[in-house]
Amino acid sequence: MSPQHTEFAKRNEQYVANFGDKGSLPMPPDKKLIIVTCMDARLDPAAHLGIKEGDAHIIRNAGGVAKDELRSIIISQRLLGTREVAVFHHTDCGMLTFASDDVRSIVKDAAKGDANVAARVDAIDFLEFKNLEESVKDDVAWLKNEPLLLPETTITGWIYDVKNGKVSQVV
Repeated sequence: MSPQHTEFAKRNEQYVANFGDKGSLPMPPDKKLIIVTCMDARLDPAAHLGIKEGDAHIIRNAGGVAKDELRSIIISQRLLGTREVAVFHHTDCGMLTFASDDVRSIVKDAAKGDANVAARVDAIDFLEFKNLEESVKDDVAWLKNEPLLLPETTITGWIYDVKNGKVSQVV
């Protein structure tokens, strides 16, 4: 398989052809909404939530863990006017399948004897979780107790089911 980047410009041509007036969208999201969700390739938050370009900031990371996104949330709120955060985790998430020490071992084994690599990976908390619903509740609680978020922020937590596309509110 050839590297995917070699096809980016060609694939982009159709998008550009239908770009329309998107260049005039304002920088602040119209719905004043932040979606924090997982980087899982099976998720298409815009499609499963019925939002379009310009509506929301969609912030993605492994597991959709809110703690990993504080910097982006602060910028979104303080500079771009968002007032709502929706945390979305999902069924069949890879973050349920390992522990931080597992990842550390894999990285260290691939760089045997490299003390710099070992020290750097040992300093990372990979923020895995063992219970999907509890992970959503924990993220929402953490956000609600984070003094750097605006006090009037609406914060909700959700689970997306990768088998049927349904979203369910947890908190």
